[in-house]
Amino acid sequence: MKIAIVDGYSTGAALADRLHSLGHECVHIQSRPEVNPYLARAFRAEHYAHDLGFAPDTTRLTTWLRRNGVARVVAGSESGVTLAESVSLALGLPTNSVARLRARRDKALMASAVRIAGLATPHGTVARSAAEAADWFMASKLAEAVVKPLASAGTDNVTFCQTPQEVAESSQKILASRTAFGEPNSAVLVQEVVHGTEFYINSVSAGGVHRVAEIWRYTKRRSLTSSTPIYDFEEPVPASGREGRLLRAFVFSVLEALGITETPAHTEVMLTSDGPVLIETGARLGGATAPHIVERFCGISQTSLAATALINPMSLLSFNDSQVQCTGTLRCVELINHFHGQANTSAATKIEELPTAVFVASAAEPGSLLEPTTDLLSSPGYAYLAADERSEVVRDYDALRAWESEGLHTT
Repeated sequence: MKIAIVDGYSTGAALADRLHSLGHECVHIQSRPEVNPYLARAFRAEHYAHDLGFAPDTTRLTTWLRRNGVARVVAGSESGVTLAESVSLALGLPTNSVARLRARRDKALMASAVRIAGLATPHGTVARSAAEAADWFMASKLAEAVVKPLASAGTDNVTFCQTPQEVAESSQKILASRTAFGEPNSAVLVQEVVHGTEFYINSVSAGGVHRVAEIWRYTKRRSLTSSTPIYDFEEPVPASGREGRLLRAFVFSVLEALGITETPAHTEVMLTSDGPVLIETGARLGGATAPHIVERFCGISQTSLAATALINPMSLLSFNDSQVQCTGTLRCVELINHFHGQANTSAATKIEELPTAVFVASAAEPGSLLEPTTDLLSSPGYAYLAADERSEVVRDYDALRAWESEGLHTT
């Protein structure tokens, strides 16, 4: 079976690896002329029979894919969602509903579609100028707002603001910049800050059947140098528990509202005292994960389930997601750098010496200059800690954070 992956970066690289190892031929397509260097690091050309590079002529691209017998086209990362779905539609291949294609990338349209379905989303507005954003914030009488791009990822330029001036400054910064994928920002999304416990739910859909592969509870912190939230760590949550069942039902309704019927999805939800509230959904694999580690401790990963569903969509019917349960304590810790300086090439080795460390992914190139971590794209990487006893994981997590405060990641 031939499968094309658009922007095989982040976890898309793991999907290509999995399909390649199962004996299926992969084709790579690049959605834009240039690729964010942070994302490009994960790309592995050896997993592809053909790398078509950037293909600006969609007609020629679809002709090539049809002639070469490509049976599925999927997004490897957020930047590839629109092209993957558009090409699939042109080829008549299984993909998500065309009616909600824009709503799966534009966060304002996404919120609108979900609200129409009777599901909760944060109160907000789209502003096309800094003044418009500040005026809305004043009129809303909110104590705090979050300002973000309409179509980016990884906490790119996401800022919490408490005054009209902060809203205006954050909006202007976004409007003057491009997204993490190189797209211009023509507007910003200003929303109320929703309080509760945040989760992400990684699902896989095929033929309108939805299954949960992973549920993780987020812990985030505010950056020391800005108002942007930065990832701290995540821990898995069983789908069979009270929280898991509530989140599963809510997310499946979100997927239906957004027309996601044939792809993986990464959905972020805030569980408040009034119930679940959608933060956002991406019609693609969740990023910054090591699927082989998740499978080792939880038995399944979104990547493995997605690969299986691509090859045999009917297999999703027999998958019982309520039985997914992780053993012991597993924690995915995002690395945080506090100092300007040259990357310390021995940082990963030191982290690996922690008794509970089972995997370390470094995003810092040898000799590169590191800035203090302000978002996911400026993190030096991530590490998985695992043990039978939670206290052991907490001990090593505390040691890691202490090392980072002393300058672990820079020389």
